[in-house]
Amino acid sequence: MEMIFNFANLYIMPFWALMIFLPRWRITRKIMRSLWVFVPLALAYTVLVLPEFSGLLASLSNPSLTDLGALLSTPQGVTIGWLHFLAFDLFVGRWALFDSIKRGVPWYLTSIALVFTLLFGPFGFLLYFVMRMGFSRGQNK
Repeated sequence: MEMIFNFANLYIMPFWALMIFLPRWRITRKIMRSLWVFVPLALAYTVLVLPEFSGLLASLSNPSLTDLGALLSTPQGVTIGWLHFLAFDLFVGRWALFDSIKRGVPWYLTSIALVFTLLFGPFGFLLYFVMRMGFSRGQNK
């Protein structure tokens, strides 16, 4: 589990670095346009979830705090949850990157929101969502 966990952490960092430090660079946009960026995370997640599918389905279809706590208290559960976070936070960051380019949000504001999306997921999304309100270049309001 630890190897998958560590691999996933290392895997995402170049994408976040490109989006945070070089958000307007042509190569960043080219790389992040590809949904293939998400395939390794989705594959690792799937490899961990499929063998446990029926148990996970039972726990997740009618979640309780106790059941989720038990699920997340194991290395496998933490790794599954972490892969889920990493994939979806990266997807949200990707969306914010391209939305900021369309709207003309300054790169430094986008980068701040992306750092918070990397670290705190939904908070970073909310921060970006508030930041973008004043910008509309290239989109209908």
